Amino acid sequence: MDHISLADHRTIPLKHPIVMGIINCTPDSFAVQSETLEQAVDLARKMISSGVDIIDIGGESSRPGSDPVSESIELNRTVPVIEAIRKFSDIPISIDTVRANVAQKALTAGADIVNDISALQADDRMAEVIRQSDCPVVLMHIKGQPKSMQDDPYYDDVIKEVADYFEERIAFATGHKIGQEKIILDVGIGFGKRTVDN
Repeated sequence: MDHISLADHRTIPLKHPIVMGIINCTPDSFAVQSETLEQAVDLARKMISSGVDIIDIGGESSRPGSDPVSESIELNRTVPVIEAIRKFSDIPISIDTVRANVAQKALTAGADIVNDISALQADDRMAEVIRQSDCPVVLMHIKGQPKSMQDDPYYDDVIKEVADYFEERIAFATGHKIGQEKIILDVGIGFGKRTVDN
């Protein structure tokens, strides 16, 4: 595959490595935090001027030990940022969420990709949202939940276990009529893994 096709027929070429800029719209994150709309939009402008290829926006921290937030908080943190970016840029945007309703509203606001750290396991409706929108989806490997995933992770064969996980998740996605060309895999470095596993 030499490109990612978005639902509106724009494409992201994959002939060279592409860069995803991360905007965490949360005070509880392991990366740069953007707690206000103005901070998030300013960061997006800087990322775009620096040449990022995709901007990923999340409103719920998934760092080790993090607690979930309500759907309404997640929506209030992310959708206005997507709407604001769409006023000045058509850069591809991914919404980092495990909730189908958040994904749907983010896509309606202008997001192009769903980045689901649960690989379509957290919300029974997520696969249908992806299928109906015909958008790409990122399926990530995680062992456990963010709250406890780093308590004592262990693998006999991390490569085989992650590969088996992806085979099962791809089969689930394609079984729900999500095109294989729409699936992006994320090995989930730091998500339920020791340093040697990473």
